[in-house]
Amino acid sequence: MKIKNDQPMIFSNVFVTLLLAAVIGLTGCKQEGPAEEAGKKVDESVERTQERLEEGTEQRQESMEERDEAMGQKSGSVEEYMDDSAITAKIKAEMVADPLLSATKIDVITDKGVVKLSGVLNSQQSADRALEIVRSVKGVKSVENNLVVSPVSR
Repeated sequence: MKIKNDQPMIFSNVFVTLLLAAVIGLTGCKQEGPAEEAGKKVDESVERTQERLEEGTEQRQESMEERDEAMGQKSGSVEEYMDDSAITAKIKAEMVADPLLSATKIDVITDKGVVKLSGVLNSQQSADRALEIVRSVKGVKSVENNLVVSPVSR
């Protein structure tokens, strides 16, 4: 019978031993091994890569904004050119249609809304009419008058 009474004691000792082994084993898990160290390095690498991607994305965004701004400026200059061409065409069309100016040669150049007139006219009235036409066209900011009046002798 004595053996039977010792069995629960042995079972109890085995249980306590296993319990102590488990506690010691868990305590050992707190120390990092090669797998944990590798996992940490992977996490750090992923974090650095993510930061670099974010920096690269920000740089690309800034670059795109700068490009769009530059394109806007170029677009503006194209619009100015189109406006200048339209102003010049309108002035020339009105001068050709005007009986006082239709036979005269007047050069018209428009740059950023500034109209430059040059040529030789036979009367001050023709020069005044040319200036009047130019000033009536929408988009004209100013006029540089280089017209010369030289009456034709008869």
